[in-house]
Amino acid sequence: MLKEQARKGRSFFTHASWFRSLAVGAGVLALLLAACRSGILVNLADRPVAFPRAPMVRSEFIFTQAPFQQCHASTIVELPDGSLLAAWFGGTHEGDLGVNIWGARCVAGSWSSPEVLAGDSGTPCWNPVLFRDRHDRIWLFYKHGSSPKTWKGAYRTSADGATWSAATDLPPGFLGPIKNKPVTLANGNIVAGSSVETTFSWMCWTEISSDDGSTWRREGPISIPWHRRGIIQPALWAYAHGRLKMLARSTLGRIYEATSDDGGQTWSDARPTALPNPNSGIDAVRMKDGTIALVYNHTTTGRSPLNIGFSRDNAETWWRTLTLEDEPGEYSYPAIIQTRDGLLHMTYTWQRRRIKHVVIDPRAVKNGEF
Repeated sequence: MLKEQARKGRSFFTHASWFRSLAVGAGVLALLLAACRSGILVNLADRPVAFPRAPMVRSEFIFTQAPFQQCHASTIVELPDGSLLAAWFGGTHEGDLGVNIWGARCVAGSWSSPEVLAGDSGTPCWNPVLFRDRHDRIWLFYKHGSSPKTWKGAYRTSADGATWSAATDLPPGFLGPIKNKPVTLANGNIVAGSSVETTFSWMCWTEISSDDGSTWRREGPISIPWHRRGIIQPALWAYAHGRLKMLARSTLGRIYEATSDDGGQTWSDARPTALPNPNSGIDAVRMKDGTIALVYNHTTTGRSPLNIGFSRDNAETWWRTLTLEDEPGEYSYPAIIQTRDGLLHMTYTWQRRRIKHVVIDPRAVKNGEF
């Protein structure tokens, strides 16, 4: 009897192990199929891709001399009068106690000298984000703290981009738009993409205001299933009633995407796209004709080249990709907007020493005039 029970027990465990193996195999196959569909298994060798040079209407440095040694993380906005305002952080080096938020204004094609817009508190500042709301108020969001793990969110506001309110900290637990500009929905809600970088977790969420920035609420998190270190710094846009999409920087060699059908309150899990990412910042804008323009580093290592891609199907496929920079060095952390005249304006870090401003006419891209 004991032998018969032992035999039956071995039979049961053999069958159970077989079913477990089958389930695991099916799960692995499903993951591989999903990865193939998303493009994550494509080009893992990071073969160089020679894209055409972008046709630039304008290409310039915002400054060539400045009272800081390094600069990074620029942002740009069109002011109500049609001039431009750019901002970035600058100091001896990233994270130094003397790092402030600096800015310059472009009027009639000429950039002003850099000046401090926020800081001077003995605490390093980080990642400014400029945003113009539906009342033409200009917001300067930024972070301050010794490192991303200890950041606090803050902001100043302005009616003209020249005079500013006192600096105000966001409520505890809120960081504001972490790198890229928020979007204003048809119902007036402001939706900002935010994220956290800690030892234990990299993930995104949205911060939403229904009262023109007086109060905020957090929605999320948005993460990669089964990954602690995943995605940060989302770039997002609205493309239909209540529907939003985001693309995010990742630690896994690819740009990731997530979608929302309810105005940014709930989001899908993040999933990989076919686009490479070297764990560096990106930015995107939905143009007036519905085309998505994305600025990013088309590589899995390093921060060169810097590219711009165009999608006509809401970032499902990319019908044209062009090169902004491809020399050795760092060209990173881009920002992009479309101004009222239809032109695309981008700013980005140039070798950590300058901020570059380039302008593209999307009609030239559409017509292949390059």
